[in-house]
Amino acid sequence: MAVTVETLEKLERRITLTIPAQALNSEVESRLKKLSRTVKADGFRPGKVPMSVVAQRYGWSVQNEVMNDQIGQAFASAANEAQLRVAGIPKVTPKEDAPEGQLAFDATFEVYPEVKLGDLATVEVERVTSEVTDAAIDRTVDILRKQRRTFAQRPAAEGAAEGDRITIDFEGKIDGEPFDGGKAEGFQFLIGEGQMLEQFDKAVRGMKVGESKTFPLQFPEDYHGKDVAGKEADFLVTAKKIEAQHLPEVDEAFIKSLGLAEGTVEALRADVKKNLEREVKFRVLAKNKAAAMDALIKVAELDLPKALIESETERLVASAREDLKQRGMKDADKAPIPTEIFTPQAERRVRLGLVVAELVKVNNLQAKPEQLQAHIEELSQSYEKPADVVRWYLSDRQRMAEVEAVVIENNVAEHVLANAKVVDKALPFDELMTA
Repeated sequence: MAVTVETLEKLERRITLTIPAQALNSEVESRLKKLSRTVKADGFRPGKVPMSVVAQRYGWSVQNEVMNDQIGQAFASAANEAQLRVAGIPKVTPKEDAPEGQLAFDATFEVYPEVKLGDLATVEVERVTSEVTDAAIDRTVDILRKQRRTFAQRPAAEGAAEGDRITIDFEGKIDGEPFDGGKAEGFQFLIGEGQMLEQFDKAVRGMKVGESKTFPLQFPEDYHGKDVAGKEADFLVTAKKIEAQHLPEVDEAFIKSLGLAEGTVEALRADVKKNLEREVKFRVLAKNKAAAMDALIKVAELDLPKALIESETERLVASAREDLKQRGMKDADKAPIPTEIFTPQAERRVRLGLVVAELVKVNNLQAKPEQLQAHIEELSQSYEKPADVVRWYLSDRQRMAEVEAVVIENNVAEHVLANAKVVDKALPFDELMTA
C-alpha cells in the first residue's frame, strides 16, 4: 500500500504507521518464552519459572521493547518506500482511531532539505599568502635559546631587569582590604614575558634583593577574576631573589643539541625555515579554507532541519563539559551550560555540512586515494619517524575518516577559489601567526 506523506511545514512531515495487534502479541509471547528459559525467581528452579510470573515481572518491558522494534521497522519501511531522507529521530505518538485489530501511530519527523547552490562567481573571496622572513627565523632561534637558558644569582647591587627570574612576596588590598588571590610568598615569574599584568611587571623592574615597594595597580575590566575586574588595588612587594638569565651561544654544541647532525648556523636556519614554512602552509590553508566556506554559505539557499541543529548543539555542550572535566573542574557533568549559546555555532555547522555535501556530490569532489596518501605523508614530516606515523594513520579506520574529511574540505576550498572572485592579500608572517 502506498505511503501517504503529509507536509506540515517546510521540512516537517508526518506519516501514519499501523502494526497488527496479533503480530505484536505473538512477538511478545515469543520473547517471554525465550526469557523464561534463563530467568531466575525465588522458589523456582532455573528454567521452571511459570509464564505467569515471567509475564508479571517482565511483560511491560518486553512489550515496550517489541513495540519500539516494530514501530522502528514500520517507519524505516515507510520512509524507504516514500524515498524520504529522514533528518533526526521521528516523534511517535499513538492514534486512538486505529482500524480494528491494528495499532496506529503518527510519526512526525523532518527530512533533509533541498540545497540550492548559487553562483560562486558572484562572491568575492580574500586569499592570503605569507612568507617566512629572516626576522621570523631569528625570533625562532631566540625561542630555542630561551628554552635552554640557565639562571644565576644577580649581584646584590644590581636591580631586576627584563629577562630576569624574580622571586617575590606580595600582598594586594582594595580599599584597604585583602582579596582572594591577592597574596603570595615565594612567588616566581620571568620579567618581560607577559606572565604578569604590565603594571605589575614594570613595577618590579629595578628592585634589588631585600627591597620592598608599594604601588597601585588597575585591574582590566575584562580581567578573569570577576571580583577584582575594573578595580584598583595597592600592592606591597618584597624582592626575595633575583636571577639573571644566560642564553646559550648559537654554536656547534647548541645546534647539535637540537638534533641536527651538521652543527652549522646555516643548517640550523635551514631547518627552522623548513619547519616554519610547513606551519605557514597549514595556517594559510586554514584561513583560505575558512574564507572559501564563508563564500559557499553566502550563495547557498536551504532550510535547516531543527533536529540536526539540536543534535549538533548537544554535541557541542558535551564537548564543552568534557573540556571542563579535562581542566579539572569538579562535577563538570552537572555544570549549568545554557544550550542557546551554542545555537549559532550549531546552525553554521549544520548549514555548512549540508552545503559541502551537496557541492561534493554535484562536482565529484570526493577524496581520491592518492590525495589521502599525500596528505598523510605531509602530516608525517613534522615527526621524527614519518614512516611510523604513516602506518599509524593507515591502520585505523577512524583516523583515515578524519583525514578523508580534511581532504574533502581542501577539495571544496580549491573549487570555491577556482570559481569565485579572488582577491589576493599578502599577510605579514607575524600577523598570520597571531591570528
